[in-house]
Formats: sequence, C-alpha cells, structure tokens
Amino acid sequence: MRIAMILLPLLASTALAQAPVVTPAGDPSVRADTIYRLAVNPADYPDEPYVYLLDDGVVRFEADGRGTRTFRQVVQILSQQGAERWGEQVFSYSSSHEKLTINWIRVLNPDGSVISDKPTHEQESDSPASLDAPVYSDVKIHRATLGGVAPGVLVDYSYTVETTKPVMPGDFYTAWSVTNAQPTLRSRFIVDVPASLTPRIRERNVRFPRVTSEAHGRRVYEWATADVPKPPAAEPFAADSNDVDVGVAVGSPERWSDIARWYAGLSQGRDAVTAELDARLADVVKGATTGVDSLRAVHRWVAQDFRYVSIALGIAGYQPRPPAAVLETRYGDCKDKATLFVALARRMGFHAFPVLLSAEGGVDSTLPSVEQFDHMIAAVERPGGYRYVDLTADDVPWGQLPGGEYGDFALLVHPDGHGEEVRLPMDSAGANLATDSLVGSLSADGIFTGQLIRTRTGRTQVPLRDALSRNIGPSERQEIARSFANEEFDGADGDSLQLFDGRDLNAPARIAVVIRNAPALTPGGGGASILRLPLRPLFSSGQVDDLASHVPRRYPIDMAQVLGPEAFDQLYLITLPPGWRARLPDGVRVSGAYGEYVSSYTQDGRLLRLERSGHGVRGIQPPDRVADLVGFLRAISRDDARFIILEH
Repeated sequence: MRIAMILLPLLASTALAQAPVVTPAGDPSVRADTIYRLAVNPADYPDEPYVYLLDDGVVRFEADGRGTRTFRQVVQILSQQGAERWGEQVFSYSSSHEKLTINWIRVLNPDGSVISDKPTHEQESDSPASLDAPVYSDVKIHRATLGGVAPGVLVDYSYTVETTKPVMPGDFYTAWSVTNAQPTLRSRFIVDVPASLTPRIRERNVRFPRVTSEAHGRRVYEWATADVPKPPAAEPFAADSNDVDVGVAVGSPERWSDIARWYAGLSQGRDAVTAELDARLADVVKGATTGVDSLRAVHRWVAQDFRYVSIALGIAGYQPRPPAAVLETRYGDCKDKATLFVALARRMGFHAFPVLLSAEGGVDSTLPSVEQFDHMIAAVERPGGYRYVDLTADDVPWGQLPGGEYGDFALLVHPDGHGEEVRLPMDSAGANLATDSLVGSLSADGIFTGQLIRTRTGRTQVPLRDALSRNIGPSERQEIARSFANEEFDGADGDSLQLFDGRDLNAPARIAVVIRNAPALTPGGGGASILRLPLRPLFSSGQVDDLASHVPRRYPIDMAQVLGPEAFDQLYLITLPPGWRARLPDGVRVSGAYGEYVSSYTQDGRLLRLERSGHGVRGIQPPDRVADLVGFLRAISRDDARFIILEH
C-alpha cells in the first residue's frame, strides 16, 4: 500500500510530484480540521505531558545550496507540565545567510475554535555569548510567548527558514527524526530538489516505503507514516547506535574532496608567519632539544596562553583568522588556534594540516557536508602516522585527544586542496590508567597512619589536571589534604600534600598526601575490632537488579559504559598490631566480553594486603547479550567488603 494512503484523511488533493508551498496563508496539502480531529483522550495517555498530532517538514533545495525549510507541529497539551513546555516558543537562525518567517502560531480548542491567533509577546535578540567560552555569532533568537496554553488545548505553529546564501556553494544537509520524545500520530517529511540533482539519502531504521515522484523539472521524496510511538524507556548502558530511533538524513551530492578543496581555498594565505610571530616562536622553543620537544612547547603555548574566543560572524564562522591577528589579540577559537599551530609547525619544517570534525562526534561519513563539521584540530605527520592535537583542550597533553574525539570521522585538508578521510586513532584501556596506593600502619587503639598516592594517565588525568590548573594557596592546600584524607577515612587529618602543576603538560599527574589520626576501627566485642575499609564497590546489587529488570532488552549495549575504556589498579597495604589476625573475605575474579575485574584479600604476618584491578573494553553487544552483562556485574557486586573483622 502506498504510504501516502496513510495520510489520505488529512491531506488535501495535491499532485504528488509537487511539494506544498507553505506560507502564512496556510498549508494547501494538509486539512487542519482533520488534524484537530485526531485529538486524543487524555486518559489514554496518563503519563504523557503532550502528544504530537502532526509533525511535518517540507524542505526545498536548489542546486546552488539555497533553499527553504518549513516545519509545522500540532501539539495537544495533556498536563500542566506540557503547558509549561509549550507556553514559550524559541526559534533561531543565522542572520548573515538565513531568513526566518513565522507562518503562524495559534492556540486552539480541539474543535478548531481559536483561543489565540498570535503570540501575546514576541522579541528578537542576539544569541548570548558565554563568559567561559565566548562565541560571538550572527545567530538571532526569536522568542514568542503564547496566551491561553493549558491542558486540553492545541498549539499549532509553522515557521520557515530560508537559506539565502549557503556557506559553501552547492552544499546542503538536513536531518529529520520520525521518532520523537512523545507519541506522534502523523509524521511527514518532504524533500524537493531539481530533477537534475540526485541527493545523498541515508535512512535509519525506516521500515515504511519512501514515495518518489518527478514532474516539472523537480523531484520530490516523501516519507509519511502514522502512530509513531515514543522510544522505550532508557536502559542502563544503552548504545547510541540502535534500531529504535527512526530518521532520515539528506545531503547534497558533494564529495568530501569538494569540501576539502573549498576549505583550502577559504584558508589560503592565512597561515603566514610574520617576523613578530617568528621571534615569539624562537622564544617558545628555545629550551627544546628535539623536534618533538619543540612541538610540545608550541602546543602548550597555543593551547594555554591564548584565550578561547570565537568571532563567528558570517563566513568568519568557517574562515580562520591569520596567525598574526591571533597573536595580536591573544585569543582565538578552534580554527584560529589550529591554524596558528599548523603555521608554526610548518615554519619549523614539519608537515602539519588542519583537520575538520564535529565537536559532538557522530559525523555520517556517507553524507559529505560542511554542515556536519563545527570543530577543528591539527595533525602533524610523524613516523608511523599522523599525531593529532586539539588546541582548545588546554589540559590534554601532547599526543592525546579529549575523550570524545577518539575514533571520530574527520577530514584532513592538504594545502593543495586534497582531502584525506581519516578516523582519529583509538586509545587503549591501558593508556588510561588510574592507580591508587595506600600504605600505612594501624595502632592498637585503632588509629591509621600512612600515605596515599594517586597517579593518572590518559583520559583519567584530565579531571585532576583541570582541578590543579590554577594557583592554590596555603589554606586551600590544607583543605585539599584534609579532603583526600577523609575520602579514605572519615575524620582523618591530611598533611605533607604533594601536588603537580596541572598546566605543566609534561608533569606526571600524581598527588600524594600523608594521612594521620585516622579513626579506622570500631569495637567488635569478644576481643575483636571492625576495620572500616577505604574501598567502594564498583557496582551495587541494586544497580545489577535494575539492569536485570530491563529484560528483555530493547537497546544494544555500549560496552565502554560498563568499566569504560580505562584500567584501574588499587593497592592497600596496612601493617596490623602484633598478633592481630584478619577474617578475610573471598576475592573475586571475573573476566569476559565486558572486561576483567580481580580482587584479593591476603595477610602475610602483620601485613594486610588488599588489591583490586580491572579494565574495560569497547564495542557494541546486541540486546540479547544482556544476561552475560548481568552475570558479569553480579560477580563484581559480590566484592562488597566494606569491613574486615580483626581478632586481637
């Protein structure tokens, strides 16, 4: 059955080969009164704040990248929470190359009678710039306050964003989600392009037919369906790649090589090193003894000594500023800092390149479009391959990337316009190691004295570096020492604190503190005491029970969320008073598809030794493998030794 038949009760008779032209006068292809008759009985949706009666998108592209995107939603409010959500509407657009038209915003009764035919108040303003990471852009924010929004009413609105000047000529991209956070009774998405142009189309979990028609020099693609449920409830360790969300993405027929050539032309001549910059470079690398040392020095300088500020107005959102301008202002955004680093690396004789990617990841490599990129890093050619570096991550050492960028798709751009499609390298669990060592002794009156040492490598060091990337005074040092000591034993004192400079990217991420006066024992009676262990269970039985309650499972399992792509090693050595013996719990050893976990509890003479270690893995497991995960975590949760009985 043709999918258009599903929407027959609500669509007016229009030629299939003609996309509707939606204006403030209305949508000629949709009978509004029929849509309103879809209003549901709130008793049938007791847990929903609202439902979508209609979710509609009509997109028109031209071969040069110009076009319009018109979206309409008819929402039925079911609760006060829904009224709060839909009482205010916010629209955004880029004023340098887009135009916004609010076709209509109405509040109605389900019978179609109008409560309010326009917003009670509207206001347009610039997008606010954050003080922490300022971004000055040409994005405009249009706000509208609606009157009469309450449970039982409908909100019907439509708006159009026209692209008057594409960022890259011939480039366009749009994505449509059939699945929404709330139930959707009718969903329709139409894409209208010239018949001479064949767009790239990526369908995700679409199990209803697409209707394609052609007439009058245009080709129209239509996706329409009815009664779309909202996604199932969230499940622990759910992967992003799943068969639950349904959607469509459409892009221009451009290739990644076209985008690389466009960016190379945009940045041509903007990597020049002036005499002043050359002099600063010599000063930055004067202590370096090798080429890698020079790269490390330049990386630290650009990453840490230039503030992040983005002036993304018009084409400046894509075109980098010249290095001389970045030096003069001492600020820049990702593309400015990456371009400065690339220019300096080339000046030193290295082959360095800008690399385009998405800050959030998830670039679809099958749909080339500059609109999928919003971030830039740099690459340096080294023996064995490229070394990538993100100049906006000022707490990530040379040779490493922020955790979210590993494995992402990216486009490396050569000066001649040649582009390389690359996957950023993955880090291993062993490269991200968190080590904790606690060594000390216990007195007969139950007081522990010892030293805690923590070291971090890879991505595990970033939070610690970030916390220590500032000046720390004497009083704050005392508070930090006390805090670390109390994490191990409540009520303990901490002194002799050893920290590292978080901004020194060559310094190992290591801290140490001496723990004194730590009350570690509770009387147990019968010539015994109870030692409170400074250990925390990785997973509680409650967490495992929650995981088991989601069986059968719908979402695939993201294995990296279980133990992370990280490793840990914990060692606790406690010297007991003479003649004391510990009743030791059993250790745990479990390994499998999700990683490995090992714990042991031993006593050798007076020395009590507690050890825990493990590591996670990456990958995706199908939902039907959840039983393996439950068993893995159940075994780990049994290692819940929070106390040990010590016999005097």
